[in-house]
Amino acid sequence: MSRLNAKVAVITGGAGGIGKVTAERFLKEGAKVVLVDLFQEPLDEAQAELESLGEVITVAADVSKEEDVKKYVKETVDKFGKVDIFFNNAGIEGEIALLTDLAVEDFDKVINVNVRGVFLGLKHVLPVMREQGSGSVINMSSGAGLMGTPNQIAYGASKHAVTGMTKTAALEIADANVRVNSIHPAPINTRMMRSIEEGTMPGKGAEAQEAFTSIIPIGRYGESEDIANLVVFLASDESAFISGSQYRIDGGLGAK
Repeated sequence: MSRLNAKVAVITGGAGGIGKVTAERFLKEGAKVVLVDLFQEPLDEAQAELESLGEVITVAADVSKEEDVKKYVKETVDKFGKVDIFFNNAGIEGEIALLTDLAVEDFDKVINVNVRGVFLGLKHVLPVMREQGSGSVINMSSGAGLMGTPNQIAYGASKHAVTGMTKTAALEIADANVRVNSIHPAPINTRMMRSIEEGTMPGKGAEAQEAFTSIIPIGRYGESEDIANLVVFLASDESAFISGSQYRIDGGLGAK
């Protein structure tokens, strides 16, 4: 398995479920990996789990702060000399509430991470890719970036913004042989969904999970491995003629 042989990949939200599983796949495919997340301790734990598979470094950074974003890009280039793959994955779900009940501070918190963080990543990674004349960016959006999401106004707005930024960035960087695509999962079996389930039906998370599962045609939540499979494809040269696209990975939910 060497679809990503000698490539350098940066993953934000790298210590979380999807980030860590994707890092594992990248390493098995021959890439060197930079894990970026907010706190050092979970990064250290992830590195310890993964380092037997290949070269992994970590950078603690707040993706909503420009100086932190500059730091993780600089440390990657200083160590490896390039950035071939950028999985712009960090994001938060925010509070579950009607938009008329949502506190402005809670709205701003989601927008800062999910929109500003994605923008800053693009702003500082794309010049590196332009200079080297190649690269693949995979932005983490959501099914919520393609449809309405009652009780999640901030999350839905943020993921629609990611969809728009993906299209704009793809057009602006295409002349440098750099691709930018977004992925749009349905519910994935991670900590984030446990939070959304509990927020939707407090004290009845298992019932909420059953309700969410019932609307997915394939009849299950996605797993982090499902996401990693798609990200590896978009990161690899197999997707060399794909850019500005939105990839649903939702068990058929978007077909309704």
